[in-house]
Amino acid sequence: MIPDLISGYFADHQTNLWLLTITVDLTFALLLYRFFGQYGLYASVILGILLANLQGPKLTIIWLPVVGDLQTSMGVILYSGIYFATDLLSEKYGKKAANTAVQLGFLTSIIIVVMISISLMFLPSTDPKTADFSRDIHNAFNTLFNFTPRFVFGSLLAYYISQTFDVWMFHYVKEKTKGKHLWLRNNVSTMCSQAIDTFVYSLVVWWGIVDLQTAIMLGLAKYLIKVLIALIDTPFIYLGRAWKIPAAPTSNEHF
Repeated sequence: MIPDLISGYFADHQTNLWLLTITVDLTFALLLYRFFGQYGLYASVILGILLANLQGPKLTIIWLPVVGDLQTSMGVILYSGIYFATDLLSEKYGKKAANTAVQLGFLTSIIIVVMISISLMFLPSTDPKTADFSRDIHNAFNTLFNFTPRFVFGSLLAYYISQTFDVWMFHYVKEKTKGKHLWLRNNVSTMCSQAIDTFVYSLVVWWGIVDLQTAIMLGLAKYLIKVLIALIDTPFIYLGRAWKIPAAPTSNEHF
């Protein structure tokens, strides 16, 4: 799908690919908001959940100045749009709208886990014409999506706690600063909630699979990347706030 020239360039410049991926992810979130308003931000949260679940197991190495090489997952990178969307919802439409997005994301995660778990119980086709292909796809799905109970519990718990805290912290800082300094509440709420997300996920999912020190190091590496993403999304949220897009109609209103 991607031309070899472009693929070859990014194979040698993974840091540039990381920055491009975040920029594209946040740009798509902004476009969804631009064209669909509040509903577009809800879609961004659900899209972020889907992408994080689909590509979360994919591990890669990102080089950062001063720090050096850091191992992280695509789930961390593609999670950026979720915090951006909930913060923009908080800013434009209030705490209730942001909490609705959190709950939508949480229920989406549960539905994904349940439906994929059911899908994995179907045996691959034994038709001679497609048996090899079907078996390969079945094994690939098992590798990617045969979630352990620990992974499911850790992911859901980390998401719900951190996202709920993010909404609360955003409005707490907004109240304390009397609505000033959007950059401050955006970054403080995201960085604090990301710290909670990383701590809960590392403790529940990784500790026991690896030793505590390794679990902490994996968490710190991911958290550093999350902090940088929070800084990168600041100009995007200022741009989104500047657009005059009305709130979605309530259930008793007509389109």
